[in-house]
Amino acid sequence: MNNSITLTDLTNEMTSVFILSVAAFVLAMMLTPIYTYLAYRYKFWKKQRQTSTTGEKLLIFAKLHKEKFKRNIPTMAGAIGVIAIATVTLFNLDSGQTWLPLAGLIGGALVGLLDDIINLKGDGSGVAGLRTELKFMMITGLGLALGWYFFAKLGYTSVHIPFAGPLDIGWMMVALFAFAVVATGNAVNISDGLDGLAGGLLAISFTAFGVIALLQGQFYLAGFCFTVVGALLSYLWFNIYPARFFMGDVGSFAFGVALGVVAMFTNTLFLLPIIGIIFVIEAGSSLLQITSKRLFHRKIFTSAPIHHHLEAAGWPETKVTMRFWVIGAVAALIGVYLAIAGGHI
Repeated sequence: MNNSITLTDLTNEMTSVFILSVAAFVLAMMLTPIYTYLAYRYKFWKKQRQTSTTGEKLLIFAKLHKEKFKRNIPTMAGAIGVIAIATVTLFNLDSGQTWLPLAGLIGGALVGLLDDIINLKGDGSGVAGLRTELKFMMITGLGLALGWYFFAKLGYTSVHIPFAGPLDIGWMMVALFAFAVVATGNAVNISDGLDGLAGGLLAISFTAFGVIALLQGQFYLAGFCFTVVGALLSYLWFNIYPARFFMGDVGSFAFGVALGVVAMFTNTLFLLPIIGIIFVIEAGSSLLQITSKRLFHRKIFTSAPIHHHLEAAGWPETKVTMRFWVIGAVAALIGVYLAIAGGHI
C-alpha cells in the first residue's frame, strides 16, 4: 500500500465506495420493472443462433437448451446495468481514473446493442446477430481508440511485470491496451451462456480489481469497480437459474471491455488471466474447438465453450455455474495476493 494512505483515508474511501455500490444496486433494481415492461411489450426475445462459427448446425446445444428456449426469455437486460453505472459514475467522475472505464463500458455496450438489435429482428435461422468478424473489428477499433487516449492523453507508457517491475513499451501501449480490451470483451461474451455464469464471474472479478485499486489509492477507480459490482448483483438477482432475462451482448461486451480497461489502469494486465481464469478457459476452449475443426476436421469438446461440454457430460447447469463461481473466487483471491506480493501496490 502507498505509505501516504492512512487507515483513516482508506476507511473513508471504503465508505464512499460502499455507498456508490449500494446506489448502483438500488438504481438497477428500480430500472428493472421498466425494462421488464418494455421487454415484454416489444418482445425482446432472445433468438438462439442455429449455426456455429465454423458453419455446422448446433445440434448438441439445441438439445441441451431445448426446454429453456421453449419459453420466451428477454435479452438486453445488461442495458439496465450500463445505465445505472453511467448514472452513478457521474457523481464519481474523474478524468484520470473513471472517464476511460466509463467510455469503455458505453462503447462496448453500443457494439453489443447493435448485435442484439439485429438478433431481435432476425428470423431465428442461421447466425443470430452481427457476424463474428464484424464484431471483432468493431471492438478492436474501440480498443485502439481507448488505448490511444490511455497513452497519448493520460501518459501511460509502461506495464508492470509481477515481481520484476515496470517495463517501458512506449507507443506499443496502444496495441497492448487494445489487445486487453478485445480479449476480455470477447472472453466475457463467450462465457455468457448459462444462467448467472457471466454475471457472477464478473462480480467476482470487479470486486478483486476494486480491492486492488483501493490499496493502490486509486479511489475513483475503486468506486467505479464497486459501482459495477452493485449493478451486477441486481442483475444476478433475476438472472440466477432459472433466468428471468439475459444480459445480451449489450451487457457482456460492456462489462468485458470495462474489465479490460480496469486491468490496464491498475497495471495488473498479467494478473487479469488469473483473476479472470474462467473467462480464459471459456475463450480458450472455443478457440481450440474452432482451430481443431478447421485444421483437423474434428472436435476436441462435445460442445464448446467448455460449459456446454460439461453440460453434455451430464453436469446440471447450476452445478457448472456454481463450481465455476468457486474457481473464479479462489482465483480472484490469488490475484489480489499476487498484486500485493508482486509489487503492484
